[in-house]
Amino acid sequence: MTRAAGWTERREIGSAVTLRVAVWLVRRLGRRLSLVALWPVCLGFALFSPSARAASRRYLARVLGRPAGRRDVLRHFMVFATTVLDRVYFLNDEARRFDIAIHGEAVVTEILARGQGCLLLGAHHGSFEVLRLAGRSQPDLRVSLAMYEATGRRIGAALNAINPHLTPHLIGLGTPGAMIEMRDCLEQGGFVGMLADRTLPRDPAMRVGFLGAPAAFPTGPARLAALLGPPVVLMVGLYRGGNRYEIFFERLAEPGLRPADVTGLVERYAARLEHYCRMAPYNWFNFFDFWA
Repeated sequence: MTRAAGWTERREIGSAVTLRVAVWLVRRLGRRLSLVALWPVCLGFALFSPSARAASRRYLARVLGRPAGRRDVLRHFMVFATTVLDRVYFLNDEARRFDIAIHGEAVVTEILARGQGCLLLGAHHGSFEVLRLAGRSQPDLRVSLAMYEATGRRIGAALNAINPHLTPHLIGLGTPGAMIEMRDCLEQGGFVGMLADRTLPRDPAMRVGFLGAPAAFPTGPARLAALLGPPVVLMVGLYRGGNRYEIFFERLAEPGLRPADVTGLVERYAARLEHYCRMAPYNWFNFFDFWA
Protein backbone atom coordinates (compact mmCIF):
# COMPACT_ATOMS: atom_id res chain seq x y z
CA MET A 1 0.00 0.00 0.00
CA THR A 2 1.37 3.43 -0.93
CA ARG A 3 1.62 6.23 1.63
CA ALA A 4 -1.12 8.17 -0.18
CA ALA A 5 -3.41 5.14 -0.29
CA GLY A 6 -2.77 4.45 3.38
CA TRP A 7 -3.56 8.06 4.30
CA THR A 8 -6.79 7.93 2.26
CA GLU A 9 -7.84 4.72 3.96
CA ARG A 10 -7.14 6.14 7.43
CA ARG A 11 -9.06 9.31 6.55
CA GLU A 12 -12.09 7.32 5.40
CA ILE A 13 -12.00 5.14 8.54
CA GLY A 14 -11.70 8.27 10.69
CA SER A 15 -14.63 9.92 8.88
CA ALA A 16 -16.80 6.85 9.40
CA VAL A 17 -15.98 6.75 13.12
CA THR A 18 -16.67 10.50 13.47
CA LEU A 19 -20.00 10.11 11.69
CA ARG A 20 -21.00 7.22 13.93
CA VAL A 21 -20.26 9.34 17.01
CA ALA A 22 -22.26 12.25 15.54
CA VAL A 23 -25.20 9.94 14.79
CA TRP A 24 -25.08 8.59 18.34
CA LEU A 25 -25.22 12.14 19.73
CA VAL A 26 -28.05 13.21 17.41
CA ARG A 27 -30.19 10.22 18.36
CA ARG A 28 -29.78 11.03 22.05
CA LEU A 29 -30.03 14.82 21.96
CA GLY A 30 -33.06 14.88 19.71
CA ARG A 31 -33.64 17.11 16.71
CA ARG A 32 -34.43 20.34 18.57
CA LEU A 33 -31.25 20.36 20.68
CA SER A 34 -29.19 19.11 17.74
CA LEU A 35 -30.38 22.06 15.63
CA VAL A 36 -29.35 24.46 18.40
CA ALA A 37 -25.92 22.82 18.51
CA LEU A 38 -25.54 23.30 14.74
CA TRP A 39 -25.54 27.11 14.92
CA PRO A 40 -22.03 27.50 16.41
CA VAL A 41 -20.75 24.81 14.03
CA CYS A 42 -22.12 26.71 11.02
CA LEU A 43 -20.81 30.00 12.40
CA GLY A 44 -17.33 28.51 12.69
CA PHE A 45 -17.58 27.17 9.15
CA ALA A 46 -18.67 30.58 7.87
CA LEU A 47 -15.74 32.24 9.66
CA PHE A 48 -12.96 29.79 8.84
CA SER A 49 -13.84 28.49 5.37
CA PRO A 50 -13.27 31.52 3.11
CA SER A 51 -13.66 29.63 -0.18
CA ALA A 52 -17.06 28.19 0.77
CA ARG A 53 -18.14 31.57 2.18
CA ALA A 54 -17.16 33.33 -1.05
CA ALA A 55 -18.94 30.72 -3.18
CA SER A 56 -22.06 31.09 -1.04
CA ARG A 57 -22.02 34.88 -1.47
CA ARG A 58 -21.60 34.65 -5.24
CA TYR A 59 -24.43 32.16 -5.64
CA LEU A 60 -26.80 33.96 -3.25
CA ALA A 61 -26.21 37.30 -4.97
CA ARG A 62 -27.30 35.71 -8.26
CA VAL A 63 -30.37 33.90 -6.96
CA LEU A 64 -31.55 36.65 -4.57
CA GLY A 65 -30.84 39.50 -6.98
CA ARG A 66 -29.01 41.51 -4.31
CA PRO A 67 -25.70 41.38 -2.40
CA ALA A 68 -25.64 38.55 0.13
CA GLY A 69 -24.89 39.51 3.73
CA ARG A 70 -23.41 37.52 6.60
CA ARG A 71 -26.83 36.40 7.79
CA ASP A 72 -27.60 35.05 4.31
CA VAL A 73 -24.39 33.02 4.25
CA LEU A 74 -24.98 31.69 7.76
CA ARG A 75 -28.54 30.74 6.85
CA HIS A 76 -27.23 29.00 3.73
CA PHE A 77 -24.82 26.87 5.77
CA MET A 78 -27.49 26.18 8.37
CA VAL A 79 -29.96 24.85 5.79
CA PHE A 80 -27.25 22.53 4.49
CA ALA A 81 -26.41 21.35 8.01
CA THR A 82 -30.11 20.79 8.78
CA THR A 83 -30.59 18.52 5.77
CA VAL A 84 -27.51 16.54 6.81
CA LEU A 85 -28.92 16.22 10.34
CA ASP A 86 -32.33 15.11 9.06
CA ARG A 87 -30.63 12.43 7.00
CA VAL A 88 -30.21 10.49 10.25
CA TYR A 89 -33.97 10.41 10.78
CA PHE A 90 -34.93 9.71 7.16
CA LEU A 91 -32.56 6.76 6.95
CA ASN A 92 -33.82 5.31 10.22
CA ASP A 93 -37.51 5.24 9.27
CA GLU A 94 -38.46 8.25 11.39
CA ALA A 95 -40.33 10.21 8.72
CA ARG A 96 -43.22 10.72 11.15
CA ARG A 97 -41.23 13.63 12.59
CA PHE A 98 -41.70 15.59 9.37
CA ASP A 99 -44.41 17.23 7.31
CA ILE A 100 -43.68 16.10 3.75
CA ALA A 101 -45.66 17.10 0.66
CA ILE A 102 -45.15 15.23 -2.62
CA HIS A 103 -45.86 16.87 -5.99
CA GLY A 104 -45.90 15.01 -9.29
CA GLU A 105 -46.01 11.51 -7.81
CA ALA A 106 -48.31 10.52 -10.68
CA VAL A 107 -45.32 10.88 -13.02
CA VAL A 108 -43.57 8.01 -11.24
CA THR A 109 -46.76 5.97 -10.83
CA GLU A 110 -47.50 6.14 -14.56
CA ILE A 111 -44.01 4.98 -15.53
CA LEU A 112 -44.22 2.09 -13.05
CA ALA A 113 -47.65 1.09 -14.37
CA ARG A 114 -46.17 0.79 -17.86
CA GLY A 115 -43.34 -1.40 -16.57
CA GLN A 116 -40.77 1.04 -17.91
CA GLY A 117 -37.39 1.86 -16.49
CA CYS A 118 -36.58 5.50 -15.80
CA LEU A 119 -33.55 7.76 -15.46
CA LEU A 120 -33.98 9.99 -12.38
CA LEU A 121 -31.89 13.17 -12.45
CA GLY A 122 -31.24 15.00 -9.20
CA ALA A 123 -28.89 17.77 -8.08
CA HIS A 124 -26.90 18.99 -5.09
CA HIS A 125 -29.98 21.00 -4.17
CA GLY A 126 -32.11 20.12 -1.18
CA SER A 127 -32.24 16.66 0.39
CA PHE A 128 -31.63 13.55 -1.65
CA GLU A 129 -32.55 11.31 1.29
CA VAL A 130 -36.08 12.71 1.61
CA LEU A 131 -36.71 11.45 -1.94
CA ARG A 132 -36.40 7.89 -0.65
CA LEU A 133 -39.63 8.43 1.27
CA ALA A 134 -41.57 8.92 -1.94
CA GLY A 135 -40.19 5.60 -3.15
CA ARG A 136 -41.49 3.78 -0.10
CA SER A 137 -45.06 4.59 -1.12
CA GLN A 138 -44.35 2.73 -4.38
CA PRO A 139 -43.67 -0.90 -3.34
CA ASP A 140 -42.63 -1.94 -6.87
CA LEU A 141 -40.06 0.86 -7.24
CA ARG A 142 -36.45 -0.36 -7.41
CA VAL A 143 -33.84 2.40 -7.53
CA SER A 144 -30.12 2.02 -8.24
CA LEU A 145 -27.78 4.95 -7.66
CA ALA A 146 -25.16 5.63 -10.35
CA MET A 147 -22.04 7.44 -9.12
CA TYR A 148 -18.28 7.32 -9.44
CA GLU A 149 -16.55 4.64 -7.42
CA ALA A 150 -14.82 6.92 -4.89
CA THR A 151 -18.06 8.82 -4.27
CA GLY A 152 -19.99 5.57 -3.96
CA ARG A 153 -17.52 4.29 -1.37
CA ARG A 154 -17.94 7.44 0.73
CA ILE A 155 -21.73 7.34 0.39
CA GLY A 156 -21.79 3.67 1.32
CA ALA A 157 -19.65 4.32 4.41
CA ALA A 158 -21.87 7.23 5.45
CA LEU A 159 -25.07 5.21 5.04
CA ASN A 160 -23.56 2.32 6.96
CA ALA A 161 -22.64 4.67 9.81
CA ILE A 162 -26.20 6.04 9.97
CA ASN A 163 -27.99 2.72 9.50
CA PRO A 164 -25.94 -0.49 9.09
CA HIS A 165 -28.99 -2.28 7.65
CA LEU A 166 -29.11 -0.06 4.57
CA THR A 167 -27.80 -1.76 1.46
CA PRO A 168 -28.30 0.64 -1.46
CA HIS A 169 -27.58 -0.71 -4.92
CA LEU A 170 -24.75 1.38 -6.33
CA ILE A 171 -23.59 1.36 -9.95
CA GLY A 172 -19.99 2.49 -10.30
CA LEU A 173 -19.73 4.99 -13.14
CA GLY A 174 -16.50 4.66 -15.11
CA THR A 175 -16.24 0.92 -14.46
CA PRO A 176 -16.30 -1.54 -17.39
CA GLY A 177 -19.70 -3.02 -16.62
CA ALA A 178 -21.54 0.16 -15.62
CA MET A 179 -23.33 0.69 -18.92
CA ILE A 180 -24.50 -2.93 -19.08
CA GLU A 181 -25.67 -2.79 -15.47
CA MET A 182 -27.68 0.38 -16.09
CA ARG A 183 -29.18 -1.06 -19.28
CA ASP A 184 -30.21 -4.26 -17.50
CA CYS A 185 -31.72 -2.31 -14.61
CA LEU A 186 -33.77 -0.11 -16.94
CA GLU A 187 -34.92 -3.04 -19.11
CA GLN A 188 -36.19 -4.79 -15.98
CA GLY A 189 -38.31 -1.76 -15.07
CA GLY A 190 -35.90 -0.34 -12.49
CA PHE A 191 -35.05 3.31 -11.93
CA VAL A 192 -31.49 4.65 -12.11
CA GLY A 193 -30.83 7.82 -10.12
CA MET A 194 -27.88 10.16 -10.62
CA LEU A 195 -26.91 13.75 -9.83
CA ALA A 196 -26.50 15.84 -12.98
CA ASP A 197 -25.24 19.25 -11.86
CA ARG A 198 -21.56 18.72 -11.17
CA THR A 199 -18.82 18.19 -13.77
CA LEU A 200 -15.71 16.10 -13.18
CA PRO A 201 -12.28 16.26 -14.85
CA ARG A 202 -12.20 14.70 -18.32
CA ASP A 203 -16.01 14.46 -18.45
CA PRO A 204 -17.67 16.17 -21.45
CA ALA A 205 -19.56 19.29 -20.41
CA MET A 206 -21.42 22.15 -22.03
CA ARG A 207 -22.02 25.71 -20.86
CA VAL A 208 -25.62 26.81 -20.66
CA GLY A 209 -27.34 29.80 -19.11
CA PHE A 210 -27.94 29.41 -15.37
CA LEU A 211 -28.95 32.22 -13.00
CA GLY A 212 -27.86 34.88 -15.45
CA ALA A 213 -24.50 33.55 -16.67
CA PRO A 214 -23.10 30.50 -18.51
CA ALA A 215 -22.23 27.55 -16.26
CA ALA A 216 -20.78 24.12 -17.06
CA PHE A 217 -23.15 21.15 -16.85
CA PRO A 218 -22.17 17.54 -17.56
CA THR A 219 -23.56 16.00 -20.74
CA GLY A 220 -23.05 12.41 -19.55
CA PRO A 221 -26.55 11.92 -18.06
CA ALA A 222 -28.23 13.26 -21.22
CA ARG A 223 -26.01 11.12 -23.45
CA LEU A 224 -26.92 8.09 -21.34
CA ALA A 225 -30.60 8.89 -21.83
CA ALA A 226 -30.10 9.11 -25.60
CA LEU A 227 -28.15 5.85 -25.67
CA LEU A 228 -30.41 3.75 -23.42
CA GLY A 229 -33.74 5.39 -24.31
CA PRO A 230 -35.66 5.59 -20.99
CA PRO A 231 -37.97 8.41 -19.91
CA VAL A 232 -36.12 11.07 -17.90
CA VAL A 233 -37.56 12.53 -14.69
CA LEU A 234 -36.25 15.39 -12.57
CA MET A 235 -36.39 14.78 -8.81
CA VAL A 236 -36.02 17.52 -6.18
CA GLY A 237 -36.46 17.36 -2.39
CA LEU A 238 -36.60 20.84 -0.83
CA TYR A 239 -36.22 21.77 2.83
CA ARG A 240 -38.86 24.40 3.61
CA GLY A 241 -38.04 25.29 7.21
CA GLY A 242 -39.08 23.82 10.53
CA ASN A 243 -39.91 20.17 9.91
CA ARG A 244 -41.31 20.73 6.41
CA TYR A 245 -40.08 19.24 3.12
CA GLU A 246 -41.49 19.24 -0.39
CA ILE A 247 -40.73 16.60 -3.02
CA PHE A 248 -41.14 17.33 -6.74
CA PHE A 249 -41.08 14.98 -9.72
CA GLU A 250 -41.43 16.23 -13.29
CA ARG A 251 -40.79 14.78 -16.72
CA LEU A 252 -37.80 16.09 -18.63
CA ALA A 253 -37.88 13.73 -21.62
CA GLU A 254 -40.07 11.00 -23.06
CA PRO A 255 -38.67 7.56 -24.02
CA GLY A 256 -36.58 7.39 -27.17
CA LEU A 257 -34.48 10.53 -26.76
CA ARG A 258 -32.21 11.01 -29.79
CA PRO A 259 -28.53 12.06 -29.74
CA ALA A 260 -29.57 15.30 -31.43
CA ASP A 261 -31.74 16.09 -28.38
CA VAL A 262 -28.90 15.96 -25.83
CA THR A 263 -28.28 19.72 -25.86
CA GLY A 264 -31.96 20.44 -25.36
CA LEU A 265 -32.17 18.07 -22.40
CA VAL A 266 -29.18 19.67 -20.66
CA GLU A 267 -30.70 23.13 -21.21
CA ARG A 268 -34.08 21.94 -19.92
CA TYR A 269 -32.48 20.42 -16.84
CA ALA A 270 -30.57 23.65 -16.09
CA ALA A 271 -33.70 25.76 -16.57
CA ARG A 272 -35.75 23.64 -14.17
CA LEU A 273 -32.93 23.57 -11.64
CA GLU A 274 -32.85 27.36 -11.80
CA HIS A 275 -36.60 27.38 -11.15
CA TYR A 276 -36.16 25.34 -7.96
CA CYS A 277 -33.16 27.40 -6.87
CA ARG A 278 -35.32 30.51 -7.01
CA MET A 279 -38.11 28.68 -5.18
CA ALA A 280 -35.77 27.58 -2.35
CA PRO A 281 -32.53 29.58 -2.73
CA TYR A 282 -30.82 28.40 0.46
CA ASN A 283 -31.10 24.74 -0.61
CA TRP A 284 -28.15 25.01 -3.04
CA PHE A 285 -25.21 22.92 -1.80
CA ASN A 286 -22.49 23.40 -4.42
CA PHE A 287 -20.04 25.39 -2.29
CA PHE A 288 -17.59 26.31 -5.05
CA ASP A 289 -17.56 28.80 -7.92
CA PHE A 290 -20.12 27.11 -10.16
CA TRP A 291 -19.63 29.65 -12.96
CA ALA A 292 -15.80 29.47 -13.14
